[in-house]
Amino acid sequence: MELALVIGVIVIALAFDYTNGFHDAANAIATSVSTRALTPRVALLLAAVMNFIGAHLGTEVAQTVGKGIIDAPNGTSGLLIVGGALIGAIVWNLITWYFGLPSSSSHALIGGLVGSALAASATVHWSGVVEKVVIPMILSPVIGFILGGIIMIILLWLFRKSNPHRTSRGFRYIQPVSAAAIALGHGLQDAQKTMGVIFLALVVGGYASPEGGIPEWVITASATAISLGTYSGGWRIMRTMGRRIIHLDPPSGFAAETAASSVLYTAAIGFGAPISTTHTMTSAIMGVGATRRLSAVRWGIAGNIVTGWVLTIPAAAVVAALGYFLLNLILG
Repeated sequence: MELALVIGVIVIALAFDYTNGFHDAANAIATSVSTRALTPRVALLLAAVMNFIGAHLGTEVAQTVGKGIIDAPNGTSGLLIVGGALIGAIVWNLITWYFGLPSSSSHALIGGLVGSALAASATVHWSGVVEKVVIPMILSPVIGFILGGIIMIILLWLFRKSNPHRTSRGFRYIQPVSAAAIALGHGLQDAQKTMGVIFLALVVGGYASPEGGIPEWVITASATAISLGTYSGGWRIMRTMGRRIIHLDPPSGFAAETAASSVLYTAAIGFGAPISTTHTMTSAIMGVGATRRLSAVRWGIAGNIVTGWVLTIPAAAVVAALGYFLLNLILG
């Protein structure tokens, strides 16, 4: 029975990873597509490949998700907690994707873990949630906004005497590099979160040691699922990020992608913090747009996005709790 549950949870985790890929594909390619630096299919292929590579660059975030958020009891109860968490994250991903809101798959997963654990009266490491999730959740968009603005101001100063048309054409050629960088950071961050959940399921199912490392097959499976999801695309959210926040050109797209990828690498490698690629990229786009004039940013759209950010953790937690009760009723 428990082996079947472990396999079932792993399948659900990979399904979440796939939704994460198509939900967050816009993070890596919206700017490049909207500036016409890349065609949509080429951009998606680039993002999928870089997501796969990024997933193999570390496991610090996976260790945080697998060990630092909740203590799931061993056996069936722990597996039901993980299953409920994944259901909550998947449902919230699909809801926000349907409405074109670039919410955070990462925070949906964290909210799912917390909500499912609370429903099962399991231990939640609130200090870990605050230090590794809440504080980075607040800081990463702020830093992304400021850094995006700084990089854009530097570019404007460096190319202040250049021909605008020639400068824009030059950045269109180099923007695929910054798009690849953000996709690599997305794989480094988001694929690891699924690795952490699968590792947690293996531990509570008795198929892995808490002190052990992430098995290579878990890394490869997570990398493959998020890459396939990325290649399937996320057109609704892409329109929001690429066109509705500000009108992007190649230099501003390059600045936003460079700023966001820098924050992602620092959080993952330096702190093992599971920050949101979506939050960071969106705020970087806003920061870049604000350098033109404040009215260049469509703050009404931005306000809707921020509302989605605030709702993600509690909403996913509620859905995950319901998912846990449903699984417990059927399988408990």
